[in-house]
Amino acid sequence: MNAMTDAFYQSLPIFTRFEGVADARNYRPLPQDWVLAVADIVGSTKAIAEGRYKQVNMAGASVISAVLNALGHEDHPFSFGGDGAMIALPGRHADVARAALASVRTWVARELGLNMRVALVPVSDIRAQGLDVGVSRFAASPLVSYAMFTGGGASWAERQMKAGRYAIEENTEAPPDLNGLSCRWSPIQAHNGEIVSIIAQPTSPATMVEFEALVSAIVSVTAEQNRNGHPVPEEGPQLAFSTGGIRAEASTVAPGQRLSRTLRIAGLVGLTTLLHRLNIPFGRFNARQYTRDVAANSDFRKFDDGLKMTVDVDEPHRLRIEKLLAEAEEKGVCRYGIHRQDSALMTCFVLSPMTRNHMHFVDGGGGGYALAASRLSAKAATTAPAYASPPLP
Repeated sequence: MNAMTDAFYQSLPIFTRFEGVADARNYRPLPQDWVLAVADIVGSTKAIAEGRYKQVNMAGASVISAVLNALGHEDHPFSFGGDGAMIALPGRHADVARAALASVRTWVARELGLNMRVALVPVSDIRAQGLDVGVSRFAASPLVSYAMFTGGGASWAERQMKAGRYAIEENTEAPPDLNGLSCRWSPIQAHNGEIVSIIAQPTSPATMVEFEALVSAIVSVTAEQNRNGHPVPEEGPQLAFSTGGIRAEASTVAPGQRLSRTLRIAGLVGLTTLLHRLNIPFGRFNARQYTRDVAANSDFRKFDDGLKMTVDVDEPHRLRIEKLLAEAEEKGVCRYGIHRQDSALMTCFVLSPMTRNHMHFVDGGGGGYALAASRLSAKAATTAPAYASPPLP
C-alpha cells in the first residue's frame, strides 16, 4: 500500500469560488500509478428520445455508487456526466474496480434495459500521449466538495473506451453494491425561465487564458440570476417524489426483497413529507434541514476537461451566454454544445440521511449533458479533438 498516493485526493486544498475551476494553479496531477474507471451508456440519445433519461441518469450515477461502495466508501475523485461517469483511484484498487464495473454493467442491462460501456485506463498510458489528468476540489457547500478535472486525459480515456480499448470483458451475475443510490425526486421545474445544460471545452493549451476569461464571464452572467442560476430552490426541491424513481431504486436489491424495499421507501417518503410540512424533527433528522442541504450540496456546475453547467436562466441571460460562447468559438477559444429544457433531474448518493454530506447530481430533465455533448461532438467531427491541457504545477 502506498499511503502517500492513497491520500492524494484528501490532501488537495479546497477552493470555494467557482471561477477557480479554469485556473491551473488549483490543480495537481494524479499520481502515476492511478487508473481511471470510465463508463457511459451506448445509445443514450435514443433512450432520451424514448423518455428514459431518468434511467440514463441513474445508470450513470450507479457507476459512482458501485465503485465507491466496493472500495469501502473511500474518498476518491469522480465526475458525473449524465449518461456516464468517471472515477480516479489508486492502481492497487484496479481489480476491485474492474469487478464493480462489470457488476454494474450487468445490473444496468438487466434492470434498466440499457447497454453500458466500461473501461479501466492507466494514467501512465494517458501521459504517454502527452496528456495529463489534473484534479482539484471545489466546495459546492461547506458540507461537500466535488472533484474537478483538467489536462485532456479524462476526455482521451473516454474516447478510447468508445473505440473499444481498455474494455472490461468479464461478465458476472454478482449484484453491485448500490447502497445510497436513490432517484426519488420528481423533475424540478424551471423558475427563472428554462433549464440550460452547457458544455464548453477549450481547443488547446494556447487558449486557456482566454478560456478562463470565458468561464468567468459566463459565471458573472449566471450570478445575476437567483442563486447563480442554481436550478434547485434554496429550500430544496418540492416534496414531489417520482414513483418511477422509487421503482428504479427498489431494483437495486435482490428480487425477493423489492416489495419490502418499495414499501420502506414509500414509508420514508411519506414520513419525510409529514415531518417537513409540520417542521418536526425525528431524532437527529430534520426534514427541512435535509432539503436545504440537498440544494446546497448539488453539483449543478463543474469542470471536466471543460465547463459543464446546468443552470436555470431567463431568455435574456441565456442569449448573453450563447453570445459569449459563439464569439469564443469563432475565435478558436472553445467548442460548445447547449441543450434547453423546462426541468432539471436529480440523482442522489446518500449513505445516511443522518449526516449532512450527502451528494446530489443535477442534470437537465430533457436530455441535459448527453444532448449538449452530442451537439459538441457533431462540431468536433470536423475538427481535431478538444485538448484541455494547461501546464500543471
